[in-house]
Amino acid sequence: MMHKSVSLITGVLLTIAFCTFIMIYEKRAMTTAQSRIDTHARIIEDAMWNYNQQGVQEYLKLAAFSDHYESLTVTHHNGDPFQEIHREPATGLDRLLMAVHLMPRVQLNAQVYHQGNIIGRMEAVWVPETIYMHAYVFFALVMVFVIMQLYLRLLKSNTRLEERVKVRTAELMASNLELKQEIEERARAEEALRTSEQKHRLLSENIHDIIWTMDLDLNYTYISPAATKVQGWEPVDLKTMTLERSITPASFEKASQIFAEQLTMGERTGDYGRSTTMELELYRKDGSTVMSEVTASFLVGEDGRPTGILGVTRDITERRRAEKEKAALRRQLERSKKMESLGLLAGGVAHDLNNVLSGIVSYPDLLLMDLPVDDAMRAPIETIKESGQKAATIVQDLLTLARRGVSTSEVLNLNSLIEDQLRSAEHQKLLTYYPDIRFSLKLEADLPNIKGSSVHLNKTIMNLVSNAAEAQPNGGEIIVTTESVYMDQAIRGYDTVKAGEYVRLRVKDEGEGISETDLNHIFEPFYTKKKMGRSGTGLGLAVVWGTVQDHDGYIDVHSIQGEGTVFDLYFPLSRDAVEKKDPRINLAAIQGSGETILVVDDMESQRKIASHLLQRLNYTAHTADSGEAAIAYLKDHTVDLVILDMIMDPGMDGLDTWCRIIELHPKQRAIIASGYAETDKVRTVQRLGAGEYLKKPYMIDSLGKAVKKALAGAHSG
Repeated sequence: MMHKSVSLITGVLLTIAFCTFIMIYEKRAMTTAQSRIDTHARIIEDAMWNYNQQGVQEYLKLAAFSDHYESLTVTHHNGDPFQEIHREPATGLDRLLMAVHLMPRVQLNAQVYHQGNIIGRMEAVWVPETIYMHAYVFFALVMVFVIMQLYLRLLKSNTRLEERVKVRTAELMASNLELKQEIEERARAEEALRTSEQKHRLLSENIHDIIWTMDLDLNYTYISPAATKVQGWEPVDLKTMTLERSITPASFEKASQIFAEQLTMGERTGDYGRSTTMELELYRKDGSTVMSEVTASFLVGEDGRPTGILGVTRDITERRRAEKEKAALRRQLERSKKMESLGLLAGGVAHDLNNVLSGIVSYPDLLLMDLPVDDAMRAPIETIKESGQKAATIVQDLLTLARRGVSTSEVLNLNSLIEDQLRSAEHQKLLTYYPDIRFSLKLEADLPNIKGSSVHLNKTIMNLVSNAAEAQPNGGEIIVTTESVYMDQAIRGYDTVKAGEYVRLRVKDEGEGISETDLNHIFEPFYTKKKMGRSGTGLGLAVVWGTVQDHDGYIDVHSIQGEGTVFDLYFPLSRDAVEKKDPRINLAAIQGSGETILVVDDMESQRKIASHLLQRLNYTAHTADSGEAAIAYLKDHTVDLVILDMIMDPGMDGLDTWCRIIELHPKQRAIIASGYAETDKVRTVQRLGAGEYLKKPYMIDSLGKAVKKALAGAHSG
């Protein structure tokens, strides 16, 4: 009876011990399984963010095979499926064990994060093979129990002992058979593991990002071959190097600090399952550096403690270059918008000033023609004329800034313009201000021509030279260079120069240079550090900008403070030859023969000036203060020529007026007048039969030539 009690107690204790062991083992197995699926979620986050379907699929297949998942599903945060992997259904013993629930199906899930945000969810059905371990424990306990039973029963009977020995022998044979089967199963598992490792290695060796692992002392334990393309060293060399040697000091300090913070946070919370993304600067084998984006997370052991670090390093050099180019394009667009706004303002001011200056510029010519050579009033009137012309020059600068100033386009040679400018009175005056400045010319022989306005290009050259002289108050050298260039691709500088054939004008000085802040504003009107009234009006470089834009050219500026500045101007090359200009026509050649001319202008001062000049040229002048008044006059009268202002407000403008005029008089001759350069409306009027375009303010010689030419066309027609 006593033996039976001992056997019962022993059996109960062994059962309790067995159940306790199973519970502990199951809990640890579940913790390990959850850690594995969390690791899988971290590994696929970059690929899922980049929609790398193939990469995720291959990895999930390997994970499903290696970790015995019946199914493995990845969905986006909005519920849309991303990947779904299913293994083949279980067969044989496994299928039977599943049917009787000895091998359970465990549901596992993990969130997929990217840079702190949930981008998806991973779910798995795990089929643990714990039944085999349970069997071993069970057989071990049975063995102990049987031995105890044999010992107790030995006291009672040798016969029973022999029977027990026979039974035990049979059980041992069965156990050996199962052990043999387990050995074979383990061999198959090891082979599967080797296959899995080969697939993982194939994956890591054929992607552009560097996959690596480190121990907790920040020494590489594995690094993929992509490191050679990024850093130049072979993986075997990097494994022998400390991290401090392979990244810059600032990046090493940054990485060490983040690693320490993550480790401390993990120790405080008990959770090491986080990934960190940072930008680090890596050394290359040739000594240069490369920017990279590094994503790293802890490798966690079965005890929940970190055993190492797993990371992915991506070369972001191209991304940084694209960001810089985007920022440069944004700055260029902002500059263009700013200059366009300033140009609109300058254009409006210039239009009004043109009308105001017309009397100051035009009347002195009439007065001087009637005054004797020795008259005392000649000097004051000539002073008024000179002042008016200077004011008109400023207006022309404003119009150039408004991109409404270039009204002519002729074939020019930049070398000739430079040589003429350096012989001009303005240049000689500049030399008196800066006697210590030396000039060097490096002009390309047989330089191709360009098309444009000689007036505006001369002013551009003068402004650049003056600006270079002002930058060298203590003397220095100014080098003016011309050359023809061909670019087969665009270059990005201060301005983006498109591919093509150009004539380049370069003005280089050895002056103080321009700060980066000032460089972003130098072409703005009145943004100047020159001495106002002596070396500039604050419009010099603004005029340069406007002129280059009107000539379909580009500007590039390079400056280093303390070393000097280089201005490069690119003008489209022309293969046309320079035309010889006709000799200047004298006043007698532009006199009229009493022809009748109608001046249509909404400004009274402009009508008076034009009438006086026309009368002086022996024409009969009539005026109309609006388009409506002109139409009313022409209904009852005919004239030989109409001088038509394009901008009249309020009421009909020049285009509307001309359309009504040709309805009344289809063969009417006209001259178009405006303070602006040619516009689309001007060209439309000319296509409808109008003739010359005359730029205000009215000057006796330009007005006389335009009228003479228009009337000559009428007579020939």
